[in-house]
Amino acid sequence: MLKFISLGCKVNSYETNALKELFLNNGFSNDDEIVVINTCSVTAIADQKSRQIIRRERRKNPKAILCVMGCYSQKNADYVVNECHADIVVGTSNRPKLVELVKKFIKDKKPIIAVENETRKFEYESFNSIAIPNTTRAYIKVEDGCNNFCSYCTIPYTRGVARSRDKEEIVSEIKELIKHGFLEFVITGIHTAHYGLDNKGVSFSSLIEELLDIDGLYRLRISSIEESEIDDKFIELLKDKDNIANHLHMPLQSGSPSVLKRMRRKYNVDDFINKVNRIREVRPDIAITTDVIVGFPGESEEEFLETVEFIKKVNFAELHVFPFSAREGTPAYSMSDQIAPEIKSKRVQILLELSEKLKENYRKQFIGKELEVIIEEKDKETGLMMGHSSNYLLLKDNLPESSIGKIVKIKVR
Repeated sequence: MLKFISLGCKVNSYETNALKELFLNNGFSNDDEIVVINTCSVTAIADQKSRQIIRRERRKNPKAILCVMGCYSQKNADYVVNECHADIVVGTSNRPKLVELVKKFIKDKKPIIAVENETRKFEYESFNSIAIPNTTRAYIKVEDGCNNFCSYCTIPYTRGVARSRDKEEIVSEIKELIKHGFLEFVITGIHTAHYGLDNKGVSFSSLIEELLDIDGLYRLRISSIEESEIDDKFIELLKDKDNIANHLHMPLQSGSPSVLKRMRRKYNVDDFINKVNRIREVRPDIAITTDVIVGFPGESEEEFLETVEFIKKVNFAELHVFPFSAREGTPAYSMSDQIAPEIKSKRVQILLELSEKLKENYRKQFIGKELEVIIEEKDKETGLMMGHSSNYLLLKDNLPESSIGKIVKIKVR
């Protein structure tokens, strides 16, 4: 039983898949009693879930070597060993060393904590293995860390500042996965478009340009990119390259200028709407989705309504809505005027209802049109095969299971 569990973001999923391949390539097999958990700490709920999963796996597998890594263990290594009874703990570094640490534990039978506390000194860690996913869509990690230090976020403290993966390594991995039959690649990172900030002469847009020219790359999707990181070159790529997905996820967080300032975001609402308009000049029907945080400390009813109106103005295709979660160690944690949970819940519900309307309105534009879809899996409820179009519409049709991984045209209904 060689078991890997990934919690939280797609970066964690990528790292977990890469680490699994690393174990298999170094003599371990599915018969080995090893459990590896990649934890998340983006919210208080994520912390709680990480603790629950670690304890659950310890109870279920008392004889297994229990390894814990990721953002939660970066901050809570002693607790994970002493209270959750993990055998080996690494944080957001030393993960490729986990194979050797397991071998050491087998020999010495002593708990190991290999967590580096100075996250600003982290370097990009390569796993030296291809992260082969279990789906038809491959996530490609291009960077780690974040330089923004938004007032509500712990990520720069747990993941460290931005550092970029070697470009040739990225290209090589995509080419190898194309040989495995993958058609769509999602470029991801902790702050994806921070790629290149630590390397002179390298930019995120230039990386994307090179990747788009790889033979056999049918579709390239960007997991997330902020308004300030969409430069002229990137807009030209949207205009000229058909294999860049017709979908961008642009985090907003708030449509209120005063809340954005308290959040320490790097843009204002005027910049945001102007950039969206420029994008739609070259891609009129592009799907633009976003993240929104509600209930940030001091968010008044007026500021919340500013966000609602701005969302309508931008006309997003869908919203990902999150209630503010106070994270110890961030400036927002000690801000006055924390918003009551019931107010946060009410505002979340308002935006979720708005998101459904926006989603429906966007889809209506394409009713009766045929869109190319990569079939991903069978819908268990309907028995229909389903997948996503370039603009991330989930479409279904009556097709044979052999169509999984294939490109088909499906009419939007």
